[in-house]
Amino acid sequence: MATCPECDADIEVDEFDVDKGDQLSCPECGSNLEVSSLSPIELDLANEDDEDENDDVEASEDGETVDEDDEEEDEEEDEDWDE
Repeated sequence: MATCPECDADIEVDEFDVDKGDQLSCPECGSNLEVSSLSPIELDLANEDDEDENDDVEASEDGETVDEDDEEEDEEEDEDWDE
């Protein structure tokens, strides 16, 4: 049994089914948790960075994702055509 560090809910975790670094979700509050210790099992809040693998990707106006680096390259190409 482990405890959610966010809401203090008891979470049933089988120590043989998880490894250190595994991530799971709290069934009570939905927080993303990471197994930080196996004996005894301890959970910490997972880093939010793990969800956003590419920080410089944003949604464009039409809903497509756009890489900011690609957008800058497109602007440079447009400038070349203006000359």
